[in-house]
Amino acid sequence: MSRTGWILTLGALIVAAGIGYWLSGHLPGGEVSRGANGQPVVSTGTPQIGGPFALVNQDGQPVTQDSFDGKYLLIYFGFTYCPDVCPTDLAKMAAAMDALGEDAEKVQPIFITIDPERDTPEQMKLYIEQFDPRLVGLTGTPDQIATAAQAYRAQYDKVKDPGAAGGYTMEHTPYIYFMSPDNEFLTFFVGTSVTPEDMAKAIKAKME
Repeated sequence: MSRTGWILTLGALIVAAGIGYWLSGHLPGGEVSRGANGQPVVSTGTPQIGGPFALVNQDGQPVTQDSFDGKYLLIYFGFTYCPDVCPTDLAKMAAAMDALGEDAEKVQPIFITIDPERDTPEQMKLYIEQFDPRLVGLTGTPDQIATAAQAYRAQYDKVKDPGAAGGYTMEHTPYIYFMSPDNEFLTFFVGTSVTPEDMAKAIKAKME
C-alpha cells in the first residue's frame, strides 16, 4: 500500500475507533489515566484544535481566522495538484453546503493549501472556481502554512514524484474541520467516510 493509501486508511480507522478517544487521548486537552483493572480510562476535555492564522486568499488579500463575519468555518487542508482525494472531498463539501439550504449562509467553506510552492493565489482562484462560488482558497508562505496546519493538527509531507508537476506530490491527512464562530472545534469529518447529506446533518446538529 502506498503512503497515501496508508494515511487514508489510518484516517478511517481513527474514526472507527472513536472520535472522542482520538481527540482526548492523543491531543492536548484530554488525559488518559488507568483504572483498577489497568485499562485506559479516557477523560475528555476541550480539544486544542484551531488557532490564529495569517494567510492570503485567492484574490491576494490578507485573511485571518477573524475575517469571516462570525460564521462557522468548514476547513479542509489539501493542494490543487491533488489527483483524486482533494477534488473528491471539496466536491463533498460543496454538496454539503447545498444540502444545508438556508443554513449554508452561516457557514464559510475554506480550502487551505499545504503546497504554497505551486498554489499561488492565482492558481487557487482557478481551482476553487470548479467547486463552489462560496469556497475561499487560502495560501501563504511555507511558514504561514505550517503554522495554520499545526494549529489544526493537519499533517502533510512533500514526496518526490517524477511524473508530477514540479517533480513532487503532497501527502496529507484527509480531515474536514468544523469550527464555531468563536474558532472552537466542534467536530471533524473524513471525506472518504461521509456523505454530503450526513455532513450537512451533523453540521446542522452542531449549530442548534
